[in-house]
Amino acid sequence: MEAVNVLVVPEDFRKDQFILKPIVRALLAEVGCAKAKVEVCKDPLIGGITEALKWQVIEPILARYRWYVDLFLLCVDRDCSEGRVGALRGLEEKAQAMLGTGRFFLAENAWQELEVWILAGHDKLPKDWKWNEICAERDPKERYYLPFAKLSGCMDHPAEGRGTLANEAARTYKRIRKLVRRTFAILRIGLQQHSALSNALDERQVALLLGLQIIEDEAGKIRDEDETRDSSQRCSRMMSSI
Repeated sequence: MEAVNVLVVPEDFRKDQFILKPIVRALLAEVGCAKAKVEVCKDPLIGGITEALKWQVIEPILARYRWYVDLFLLCVDRDCSEGRVGALRGLEEKAQAMLGTGRFFLAENAWQELEVWILAGHDKLPKDWKWNEICAERDPKERYYLPFAKLSGCMDHPAEGRGTLANEAARTYKRIRKLVRRTFAILRIGLQQHSALSNALDERQVALLLGLQIIEDEAGKIRDEDETRDSSQRCSRMMSSI
């Protein structure tokens, strides 16, 4: 099977790269893309969420790398912003229209920061920490991740231990999946609604679609019917672009 080329686009790669690369690799490996080539976009340095949500910033990235990238994955923090999902969906629609068939762009927000993905992969968090409170916290990096990195003795490692702890978390990806499981339910809905088309996909295309499961809700819940419907429609759009 031909290797899938994935470009992960963070809002700021300087620390986020240490989280995203190992966890996205683990995600793809679990769905049959162990040979996927995962890279993090370092040129340009987007530099923050405000810029990452601008089409005029994303469009040149797609134009520059589309010749070899199969899947673009924009990953940003949610920061308790209810309007973030809508902004990301708008980027997806513009990007998919630009990329046409055979290439994909997905944009997702981590609840509430990427560092929560690291915490999800570790089973030795302080006993008084509650998962729903971690996910609801506006600043989980300061409140939970940095204290955990100190407890783990990793603060003097690159990026305050993100690389070390993310690699450890990636080795227990099933634990992350369990805690951030919304996407699995939504993708099943989308694939079931388009079973005839999905049956026609080859293994590589199915792996790509399932690799999109980083659409995450760290609280592990589908919040409401409107969001479920939106996500199903989103799966439909992605599949129709194959």
